[in-house]
Amino acid sequence: MSFGDMVFKLRGYMPVPFLVAGIVLANPRQDLVIFGGILMVIGELIRIAGVSYAGGATRTRQIGANELVTAGPYAYLRHPLYVGNILLYSGASILAGGGLPYLLYLIIFFFSVQYAIIVRSEEAKLTELFGEQAVDYINSVPRFFPRFTPYSKRVKKKADVGNALLSEKSTMIAITVFILLVVVSVYINF
Repeated sequence: MSFGDMVFKLRGYMPVPFLVAGIVLANPRQDLVIFGGILMVIGELIRIAGVSYAGGATRTRQIGANELVTAGPYAYLRHPLYVGNILLYSGASILAGGGLPYLLYLIIFFFSVQYAIIVRSEEAKLTELFGEQAVDYINSVPRFFPRFTPYSKRVKKKADVGNALLSEKSTMIAITVFILLVVVSVYINF
């Protein structure tokens, strides 16, 4: 197993220490709660949009794909879920308010490095599985910063928002629990 494969496999556990730090250091202010909450909602909406096209394959522990998804948000950037995650984690840090700006900087740095490692392994696998189609997609669509026009060779696909919401249930529960723990932490400290 390569280092990238190992990081991919463990990616679901990586946010835990940062979320715990956000709860322990919680010191929210109304303006930070609003701004952080907005970032969290945007991050989760990007995730839902991505999962509605990529499907349940986004919850696997092994790098692979049944198809090269180029529709929906994938027509504008190659890794919408990772962009959504960074916005979600950054928003959580801002919402909690404690440890700012250092925790926020650490989150952005750590997850940028993590996703850079994962992306190399994922894109190598996509190239192995889908050949020139993947190479063209990789060369035409930016990794993390969206293009203004959709990928011209995108394969049309219907979004399955219902399935995406089911798939994202655990993420939405985690968001809710995090916010509740921040609130409890604040009341315990007063």
